[in-house]
Amino acid sequence: MIVLKILGIIAIVLLVIAVLYLLAIMPKMFNRADITPFQGRFYAHRGLFNNKSEAPENSYAAFKKAVEAGYGIELDIHLSKDKVPVIMHDKHLQRACGFDGLISDYTVAELKEKFRLFKSDEKIPTLAEVLELVDGKVPLIIEFKEDLTDLSLCEVAAPMLDKYKGVWCMESFNPLLVRWYRKHRPNIMRGQLAENVWHDPNGRKHFISWCCQNLLFNFLTKPDFIAFDHREMDMLSFTLTKKLYHINTFAWTIKSQEQLENAKKKFDFFIFDSFIPQ
Repeated sequence: MIVLKILGIIAIVLLVIAVLYLLAIMPKMFNRADITPFQGRFYAHRGLFNNKSEAPENSYAAFKKAVEAGYGIELDIHLSKDKVPVIMHDKHLQRACGFDGLISDYTVAELKEKFRLFKSDEKIPTLAEVLELVDGKVPLIIEFKEDLTDLSLCEVAAPMLDKYKGVWCMESFNPLLVRWYRKHRPNIMRGQLAENVWHDPNGRKHFISWCCQNLLFNFLTKPDFIAFDHREMDMLSFTLTKKLYHINTFAWTIKSQEQLENAKKKFDFFIFDSFIPQ
């Protein structure tokens, strides 16, 4: 009898944990944003770029090439020292510009005066410049880059994006930024980015990052879509969110036709670089 009682308690505990888990990963279920305008395109990761050319990643030239080719665009934004949204993947300047320091150490005027992207003639573009360039010609996926609890990037970029007439959505690895959009701009399509940080040598391996990779903050952010590392398509939380809740999924970053064909098995939209998708 004691054994049966213990087994019964264990079963109840496991059932409660399973229910809580399914509730935690549940995305937005009703009145999801209309994803139709994003259909029918591939999305050029950081523009249609080549870092050994005059159109390196996240440059004005790379975005211009993507627009001319009819690709949607994925891009990344940070805030400069004077609180201007600028486009750059890394918060550090070393990889792209060959200098120590952070984007946030410099005003936008200083960034444009001092630095060039990947030894090209391209300057670091502002979000405003790229919005003017794209002008609604192709959809935009804008990744908000902030690792901590500073939400000022959302507060600064949102009024600017409110005036933009083209199709765009926001996404972030940081659930606090996605939650900000849920609260303050509920009609804007928002996506939760995720990856397996244990496979990333630069990933921050702690409990919060583990929760993020397993989409356990979906109950707070209620994303319209999930953007997931295509190499991790078999992770449980991604599979359940896709199969059980039928959420739209974006695959990043596809780097070959072979990877694209494989990703088509489980993803709906595709962000690519390093090749031209067929």
